Amino acid sequence: MKPVIDVFNGDADGICALHQLRLAAPRPGARLVSGVKRDIALLRHLAGTTGAEITVLDVSLERNREYLLPLLASCRVFYVDHHYAGEIPAAANLEAHIDPDPELCTSLIVDNLLAGRFRAWALVGAFGDNLHRSAHRAAAALNLAPGELERLRELGELLNYNGYGASLADLHVDPTELYRAVGAYPDPLEFQRDSSLLADLRQGMAADLAQARALVPWRESPAGRIFQLPPAPWARRVAGVFANELARSAPTRAHALLVENPDGTLLVSVRAPQERPRGADALCRAFPTGGGRAGAAGINALPPGMRDKFCQAFGAAFSF
Repeated sequence: MKPVIDVFNGDADGICALHQLRLAAPRPGARLVSGVKRDIALLRHLAGTTGAEITVLDVSLERNREYLLPLLASCRVFYVDHHYAGEIPAAANLEAHIDPDPELCTSLIVDNLLAGRFRAWALVGAFGDNLHRSAHRAAAALNLAPGELERLRELGELLNYNGYGASLADLHVDPTELYRAVGAYPDPLEFQRDSSLLADLRQGMAADLAQARALVPWRESPAGRIFQLPPAPWARRVAGVFANELARSAPTRAHALLVENPDGTLLVSVRAPQERPRGADALCRAFPTGGGRAGAAGINALPPGMRDKFCQAFGAAFSF
């Protein structure tokens, strides 16, 4: 039999996208490849793989191009994503469903491919990616009670919170373990009710957010606000959730968070204004290790000497 490999981003969107696909077409023996949310170049782990069936979800094709091209010589690759991709290879072994529309996430693209069969899980992924308006629109056909939609929102934000960190040691739960825990539940509301993992995530996120909310902007301008967080695991864990919260609280402004990595470089999270979700990806791609999507992007390891250049570019990108 051909090897079967599932590669997915370790955040809510990656987990929920894969879960939908495997509810529709189970592959219990698949090898799982994931990591922290910012570990984008996941196909590097498949170097030398031949003759495999590979599914890739919620990681940039552009960032994985050098690893993808050799795989396409003998492997069949099913690729779904919503990040900037650059030119998509014209290869018979590649089936790509990539749409960078800022109102979409990978879970919603999979939901379209599956004709809404497991839409509740797509909502969880969308809420995790801070696409609340898209989640509410997609939920219209499900006739959920307000309290049920709120539970899906919380679940998405908790799963997303767990994905942030410089390494797996920063996380509460390894993303592959979290995916396996989710895998037993066709209904996310049952998982949200029953899972013992969520209590730890809920407590951890509340504690980390409390520290983040006590911060004041490091720099502020008409373009938006920049926050600098301390070099601590809690700051790396909460960066994405806090950035999303800031974006919702001031939808006309852009936001950036800077967190010092253990090696002295800076982890950067950027959110474009929610009322004009454009430009975050282009801004971050202009710097080493940067990437993402139009509304939300980041830089994994910004050299500290480029901090002022980034701040200037941030102001220029969002001074509409």
